[in-house]
Amino acid sequence: MTSSKTCWILTEGHVGMESQCIGLAENLGLTPQIKRTAPKAPWIWLPVQVWPDPLSMAAPETPLTEPWPDVLISCGRRSVAAAVQIKKLSGGKTFAVHLQVPRIPPESFDAVIVPEHDRLSGPHVLTMRGALHRLTGQKLEEAKKSFAPRFEPQGSPRIGVLVGGSNKRQDFTSALMRDFAEKLRQAQQSLPGSSILLTPSRRTGKENESILREVLSGTHNFLWDGTGENPYFGIMAWADFLVVTSDSVNMISEACYTGKPVYIYNIPGGSQRLRQFSEKLIADGYARAFNGDLENFGPPRLDEMSDLVDNLKKKLPF
Repeated sequence: MTSSKTCWILTEGHVGMESQCIGLAENLGLTPQIKRTAPKAPWIWLPVQVWPDPLSMAAPETPLTEPWPDVLISCGRRSVAAAVQIKKLSGGKTFAVHLQVPRIPPESFDAVIVPEHDRLSGPHVLTMRGALHRLTGQKLEEAKKSFAPRFEPQGSPRIGVLVGGSNKRQDFTSALMRDFAEKLRQAQQSLPGSSILLTPSRRTGKENESILREVLSGTHNFLWDGTGENPYFGIMAWADFLVVTSDSVNMISEACYTGKPVYIYNIPGGSQRLRQFSEKLIADGYARAFNGDLENFGPPRLDEMSDLVDNLKKKLPF
Protein backbone atom coordinates (compact mmCIF):
# COMPACT_ATOMS: atom_id res chain seq x y z
CA MET A 1 0.00 0.00 0.00
CA THR A 2 1.45 3.38 -1.03
CA SER A 3 1.71 6.06 1.66
CA SER A 4 0.89 9.73 1.10
CA LYS A 5 3.98 10.71 3.08
CA THR A 6 6.78 12.35 1.13
CA CYS A 7 10.19 10.72 0.87
CA TRP A 8 13.57 11.85 -0.38
CA ILE A 9 16.51 9.64 -1.22
CA LEU A 10 19.85 11.36 -0.80
CA THR A 11 23.14 9.89 -2.08
CA GLU A 12 26.21 10.95 -4.02
CA GLY A 13 24.68 9.32 -7.09
CA HIS A 14 26.17 5.82 -7.09
CA VAL A 15 23.77 3.26 -8.57
CA GLY A 16 24.33 0.76 -5.75
CA MET A 17 23.57 3.34 -3.08
CA GLU A 18 20.43 4.59 -4.77
CA SER A 19 19.21 1.05 -5.36
CA GLN A 20 19.44 0.23 -1.64
CA CYS A 21 17.57 3.40 -0.69
CA ILE A 22 14.86 2.88 -3.31
CA GLY A 23 14.41 -0.73 -2.16
CA LEU A 24 13.82 0.40 1.42
CA ALA A 25 11.46 3.20 0.39
CA GLU A 26 9.38 0.89 -1.79
CA ASN A 27 9.09 -1.66 1.01
CA LEU A 28 7.90 1.11 3.34
CA GLY A 29 5.18 1.95 0.81
CA LEU A 30 6.80 5.28 -0.11
CA THR A 31 7.32 6.82 -3.55
CA PRO A 32 10.73 8.46 -3.32
CA GLN A 33 12.15 11.55 -4.97
CA ILE A 34 15.82 11.21 -5.90
CA LYS A 35 18.23 13.85 -4.57
CA ARG A 36 22.01 13.93 -4.94
CA THR A 37 24.96 15.66 -3.36
CA ALA A 38 27.98 16.84 -5.34
CA PRO A 39 30.55 18.31 -2.92
CA LYS A 40 33.84 19.50 -4.34
CA ALA A 41 37.36 19.98 -2.99
CA PRO A 42 38.36 20.63 -0.29
CA TRP A 43 35.19 19.40 1.41
CA ILE A 44 35.35 15.87 -0.03
CA TRP A 45 38.54 15.36 1.98
CA LEU A 46 37.35 16.93 5.23
CA PRO A 47 35.10 15.52 7.99
CA VAL A 48 31.43 16.28 7.37
CA GLN A 49 31.21 17.99 10.76
CA VAL A 50 33.16 20.97 9.39
CA TRP A 51 31.21 21.43 6.15
CA PRO A 52 29.92 25.04 6.39
CA ASP A 53 26.79 24.83 4.21
CA PRO A 54 25.94 21.21 3.30
CA LEU A 55 22.74 22.07 1.42
CA SER A 56 24.70 24.23 -1.03
CA MET A 57 26.62 21.10 -2.04
CA ALA A 58 23.58 19.52 -3.66
CA ALA A 59 23.79 18.54 -7.32
CA PRO A 60 22.38 21.47 -9.38
CA GLU A 61 19.59 19.35 -10.86
CA THR A 62 18.34 18.23 -7.42
CA PRO A 63 18.37 21.26 -5.08
CA LEU A 64 17.77 20.68 -1.38
CA THR A 65 15.06 23.20 -0.52
CA GLU A 66 11.80 23.29 1.42
CA PRO A 67 9.33 21.74 1.88
CA TRP A 68 11.31 19.11 3.74
CA PRO A 69 10.24 15.46 3.33
CA ASP A 70 8.46 13.34 5.92
CA VAL A 71 11.09 10.63 5.45
CA LEU A 72 14.69 11.05 4.33
CA ILE A 73 16.75 7.99 3.39
CA SER A 74 20.43 8.76 2.85
CA CYS A 75 23.41 6.58 1.97
CA GLY A 76 27.12 7.25 1.73
CA ARG A 77 29.52 9.53 3.61
CA ARG A 78 28.98 12.53 1.34
CA SER A 79 25.25 12.64 2.07
CA VAL A 80 25.61 12.72 5.86
CA ALA A 81 26.07 16.45 6.43
CA ALA A 82 23.11 17.44 4.25
CA ALA A 83 20.88 14.77 5.78
CA VAL A 84 21.60 15.97 9.33
CA GLN A 85 21.02 19.59 8.26
CA ILE A 86 17.64 18.74 6.70
CA LYS A 87 16.51 16.98 9.86
CA LYS A 88 17.56 20.01 11.91
CA LEU A 89 15.85 22.54 9.62
CA SER A 90 12.63 20.50 9.64
CA GLY A 91 12.45 20.95 13.39
CA GLY A 92 12.88 17.22 13.80
CA LYS A 93 9.78 16.45 11.74
CA THR A 94 11.78 14.69 9.02
CA PHE A 95 12.38 11.06 9.99
CA ALA A 96 15.98 10.47 8.90
CA VAL A 97 17.35 7.03 8.07
CA HIS A 98 20.96 6.50 7.03
CA LEU A 99 22.40 3.42 5.34
CA GLN A 100 26.07 2.58 5.99
CA VAL A 101 28.24 3.76 8.88
CA PRO A 102 27.79 7.56 9.04
CA ARG A 103 31.10 8.27 10.85
CA ILE A 104 29.23 10.57 13.22
CA PRO A 105 27.18 9.49 16.27
CA PRO A 106 24.29 7.26 15.09
CA GLU A 107 22.02 9.34 17.35
CA SER A 108 22.21 12.09 14.70
CA PHE A 109 19.64 9.99 12.80
CA ASP A 110 16.38 8.33 13.79
CA ALA A 111 17.76 5.04 12.47
CA VAL A 112 21.05 3.82 11.01
CA ILE A 113 21.06 0.57 9.02
CA VAL A 114 24.38 -1.23 8.58
CA PRO A 115 25.63 -4.71 7.69
CA GLU A 116 26.52 -6.67 10.82
CA HIS A 117 30.14 -6.96 9.66
CA ASP A 118 30.50 -3.17 10.25
CA ARG A 119 30.21 -3.89 13.99
CA LEU A 120 28.22 -0.76 14.82
CA SER A 121 25.73 -0.94 17.68
CA GLY A 122 23.40 1.29 19.65
CA PRO A 123 19.70 2.03 20.21
CA HIS A 124 19.40 3.76 16.82
CA VAL A 125 21.25 1.02 14.90
CA LEU A 126 19.60 -1.79 12.95
CA THR A 127 21.86 -4.50 11.51
CA MET A 128 21.55 -7.03 8.72
CA ARG A 129 23.77 -9.63 7.05
CA GLY A 130 23.89 -8.11 3.59
CA ALA A 131 22.72 -5.03 1.70
CA LEU A 132 19.24 -3.69 1.12
CA HIS A 133 17.98 -4.12 -2.43
CA ARG A 134 14.95 -3.75 -4.68
CA LEU A 135 14.41 -7.43 -5.41
CA THR A 136 11.10 -8.95 -4.26
CA GLY A 137 9.24 -12.15 -4.94
CA GLN A 138 6.77 -10.22 -7.09
CA LYS A 139 9.55 -8.71 -9.19
CA LEU A 140 11.06 -12.15 -9.75
CA GLU A 141 7.68 -13.47 -10.90
CA GLU A 142 7.22 -10.53 -13.26
CA ALA A 143 10.74 -10.98 -14.64
CA LYS A 144 10.10 -14.70 -15.14
CA LYS A 145 7.14 -13.88 -17.38
CA SER A 146 8.76 -10.92 -19.11
CA PHE A 147 11.93 -12.80 -20.08
CA ALA A 148 10.29 -16.14 -20.90
CA PRO A 149 10.62 -15.62 -24.69
CA ARG A 150 14.34 -14.95 -24.27
CA PHE A 151 15.37 -17.44 -21.58
CA GLU A 152 12.88 -20.33 -21.66
CA PRO A 153 14.42 -21.74 -24.88
CA GLN A 154 17.90 -21.71 -23.33
CA GLY A 155 19.38 -25.04 -22.27
CA SER A 156 18.80 -26.32 -18.76
CA PRO A 157 20.23 -26.06 -16.18
CA ARG A 158 20.71 -22.33 -16.66
CA ILE A 159 23.79 -20.78 -15.07
CA GLY A 160 23.10 -17.15 -14.22
CA VAL A 161 26.25 -15.02 -14.03
CA LEU A 162 26.39 -11.54 -12.47
CA VAL A 163 29.71 -9.86 -13.25
CA GLY A 164 31.10 -6.81 -11.50
CA GLY A 165 34.44 -5.17 -12.14
CA SER A 166 37.31 -3.14 -10.77
CA ASN A 167 36.86 -0.63 -7.97
CA LYS A 168 39.11 1.49 -5.76
CA ARG A 169 40.44 -1.52 -3.86
CA GLN A 170 40.10 -4.39 -6.32
CA ASP A 171 41.55 -4.76 -9.79
CA PHE A 172 39.58 -7.18 -11.94
CA THR A 173 42.46 -7.72 -14.37
CA SER A 174 42.16 -9.30 -17.78
CA ALA A 175 44.05 -12.33 -16.43
CA LEU A 176 41.51 -12.74 -13.63
CA MET A 177 38.63 -12.32 -16.07
CA ARG A 178 40.08 -15.01 -18.33
CA ASP A 179 40.41 -17.33 -15.31
CA PHE A 180 36.80 -16.59 -14.36
CA ALA A 181 35.56 -17.21 -17.91
CA GLU A 182 37.50 -20.48 -18.18
CA LYS A 183 35.99 -21.67 -14.90
CA LEU A 184 32.52 -20.79 -16.17
CA ARG A 185 33.19 -22.82 -19.33
CA GLN A 186 34.42 -25.71 -17.18
CA ALA A 187 31.23 -25.56 -15.10
CA GLN A 188 29.06 -25.52 -18.23
CA GLN A 189 30.88 -28.47 -19.76
CA SER A 190 30.30 -30.48 -16.60
CA LEU A 191 26.52 -29.96 -16.92
CA PRO A 192 25.33 -31.42 -20.26
CA GLY A 193 22.76 -29.26 -22.04
CA SER A 194 23.33 -26.26 -19.78
CA SER A 195 23.43 -22.61 -20.81
CA ILE A 196 24.98 -19.44 -19.43
CA LEU A 197 22.93 -16.27 -18.92
CA LEU A 198 25.41 -13.47 -18.20
CA THR A 199 25.10 -9.77 -17.53
CA PRO A 200 28.12 -7.49 -17.03
CA SER A 201 28.02 -4.27 -15.00
CA ARG A 202 29.15 -0.76 -15.81
CA ARG A 203 32.45 -1.57 -14.09
CA THR A 204 33.24 -4.69 -16.12
CA GLY A 205 34.93 -2.79 -18.94
CA LYS A 206 35.09 -3.39 -22.69
CA GLU A 207 38.29 -5.45 -22.58
CA ASN A 208 36.90 -7.84 -19.98
CA GLU A 209 33.59 -8.10 -21.82
CA SER A 210 35.52 -9.09 -24.93
CA ILE A 211 37.27 -11.85 -22.99
CA LEU A 212 33.92 -13.19 -21.77
CA ARG A 213 32.57 -13.25 -25.33
CA GLU A 214 35.68 -14.91 -26.67
CA VAL A 215 35.65 -17.72 -24.11
CA LEU A 216 31.89 -18.19 -23.73
CA SER A 217 30.58 -17.53 -27.22
CA GLY A 218 28.14 -20.13 -28.45
CA THR A 219 24.55 -20.64 -29.45
CA HIS A 220 23.66 -21.97 -25.99
CA ASN A 221 24.75 -18.83 -24.12
CA PHE A 222 23.30 -15.36 -23.61
CA LEU A 223 25.75 -12.53 -22.90
CA TRP A 224 23.98 -9.18 -22.59
CA ASP A 225 25.44 -6.55 -24.93
CA GLY A 226 23.91 -3.56 -23.17
CA THR A 227 21.06 -3.08 -25.65
CA GLY A 228 17.38 -3.53 -24.88
CA GLU A 229 15.88 -4.13 -21.46
CA ASN A 230 18.35 -4.93 -18.69
CA PRO A 231 18.02 -8.71 -18.07
CA TYR A 232 19.41 -8.58 -14.51
CA PHE A 233 16.19 -9.61 -12.72
CA GLY A 234 15.29 -11.96 -15.56
CA ILE A 235 18.55 -13.84 -15.18
CA MET A 236 17.98 -14.28 -11.44
CA ALA A 237 14.43 -15.44 -12.09
CA TRP A 238 15.39 -18.06 -14.71
CA ALA A 239 18.74 -19.27 -13.36
CA ASP A 240 19.12 -22.66 -11.68
CA PHE A 241 22.55 -21.61 -10.36
CA LEU A 242 23.89 -18.11 -9.75
CA VAL A 243 27.58 -17.22 -9.99
CA VAL A 244 28.49 -13.76 -8.65
CA THR A 245 31.80 -11.92 -8.45
CA SER A 246 32.88 -10.92 -4.95
CA ASP A 247 33.23 -7.18 -5.52
CA SER A 248 29.56 -6.30 -4.93
CA VAL A 249 27.69 -6.77 -1.65
CA ASN A 250 24.52 -5.71 -3.48
CA MET A 251 24.75 -8.38 -6.20
CA ILE A 252 25.60 -11.10 -3.70
CA SER A 253 22.73 -10.08 -1.39
CA GLU A 254 20.25 -10.10 -4.27
CA ALA A 255 21.48 -13.47 -5.51
CA CYS A 256 21.16 -14.99 -2.03
CA TYR A 257 17.63 -13.57 -1.75
CA THR A 258 16.49 -15.93 -4.52
CA GLY A 259 17.21 -19.03 -2.41
CA LYS A 260 19.02 -20.63 -5.34
CA PRO A 261 22.52 -22.15 -5.16
CA VAL A 262 24.86 -19.15 -5.17
CA TYR A 263 28.57 -19.34 -5.95
CA ILE A 264 30.97 -16.45 -5.29
CA TYR A 265 34.07 -15.94 -7.44
CA ASN A 266 36.73 -14.26 -5.32
CA ILE A 267 38.55 -11.20 -6.63
CA PRO A 268 41.70 -10.55 -4.57
CA GLY A 269 41.97 -7.36 -2.55
CA GLY A 270 39.06 -5.37 -1.23
CA SER A 271 38.34 -4.34 2.32
CA GLN A 272 38.49 -6.71 5.24
CA ARG A 273 34.76 -6.10 5.82
CA LEU A 274 33.95 -7.16 2.25
CA ARG A 275 35.97 -10.36 2.63
CA GLN A 276 34.30 -11.11 5.97
CA PHE A 277 30.88 -10.61 4.37
CA SER A 278 31.49 -13.27 1.71
CA GLU A 279 33.27 -15.60 4.10
CA LYS A 280 30.39 -15.51 6.60
CA LEU A 281 27.75 -16.16 3.94
CA ILE A 282 29.76 -19.17 2.82
CA ALA A 283 30.30 -20.37 6.40
CA ASP A 284 26.57 -20.05 7.14
CA GLY A 285 25.57 -22.02 4.03
CA TYR A 286 24.06 -19.18 1.96
CA ALA A 287 26.71 -19.52 -0.75
CA ARG A 288 29.80 -21.44 -1.81
CA ALA A 289 33.12 -20.44 -3.32
CA PHE A 290 33.25 -20.79 -7.11
CA ASN A 291 36.19 -22.76 -8.48
CA GLY A 292 34.68 -24.11 -11.69
CA ASP A 293 32.32 -26.70 -10.19
CA LEU A 294 28.58 -26.39 -9.54
CA GLU A 295 26.53 -28.58 -7.24
CA ASN A 296 22.81 -28.23 -6.61
CA PHE A 297 22.83 -27.57 -2.86
CA GLY A 298 19.86 -26.12 -0.95
CA PRO A 299 20.81 -22.84 0.74
CA PRO A 300 18.55 -20.88 3.08
CA ARG A 301 17.01 -17.75 1.59
CA LEU A 302 18.57 -14.44 2.68
CA ASP A 303 15.45 -12.32 3.23
CA GLU A 304 15.94 -9.68 5.91
CA MET A 305 13.87 -6.85 4.45
CA SER A 306 10.57 -7.87 6.09
CA ASP A 307 11.96 -7.90 9.63
CA LEU A 308 13.90 -4.71 9.00
CA VAL A 309 10.84 -2.86 7.69
CA ASP A 310 8.76 -4.06 10.65
CA ASN A 311 11.39 -2.75 13.08
CA LEU A 312 11.65 0.54 11.22
CA LYS A 313 7.87 1.06 11.15
CA LYS A 314 7.85 0.82 14.92
CA LYS A 315 10.12 3.88 14.99
CA LEU A 316 8.15 5.94 12.48
CA PRO A 317 6.06 8.73 14.05
CA PHE A 318 3.12 8.07 11.71
